[in-house]
Amino acid sequence: MSFVLKTLARVWKLLPRDGRIFFARLTQKKFTASVAGVVRDDKGRVLVLDHVLRPASGWGLPGGFMKHFEQPVEALKREIREETGLELSEVELYRTRTLRRHIEFIFTARANGRGEVKSREITAVEWFDPAKLPPEMNVDQQFLIRKVFGLDL
Repeated sequence: MSFVLKTLARVWKLLPRDGRIFFARLTQKKFTASVAGVVRDDKGRVLVLDHVLRPASGWGLPGGFMKHFEQPVEALKREIREETGLELSEVELYRTRTLRRHIEFIFTARANGRGEVKSREITAVEWFDPAKLPPEMNVDQQFLIRKVFGLDL
């Protein structure tokens, strides 16, 4: 990983949440839009990535910001292909959620294969039992995964 990217990742993690939102809004004038995927494999596991730019814990669902004029499904497929090399099937919109000037499209999908780190933004690609997620993973994402998999909440 380049020195510049490592430095940016450190600065990003140190910024308070409002600072990260402010920076995103500087580059996205009207609103921001992102995608996230709860991706299953044939063994009933969920795909979780260790992200360089995530504050606190890097573990989280795959996804990212949409490009201008990009459709949400295509954005999710692109993000996962860029981050892991995996191709998706059975992609379905699960829900959308908004926060201020941001909208997130959350999908469920299936992927075949192990996947591997393909992006400097990712340090690890892992498949987890949805009942045994990394404890440091964002609580909202853990709850979402448990809900999608029909586990006790």
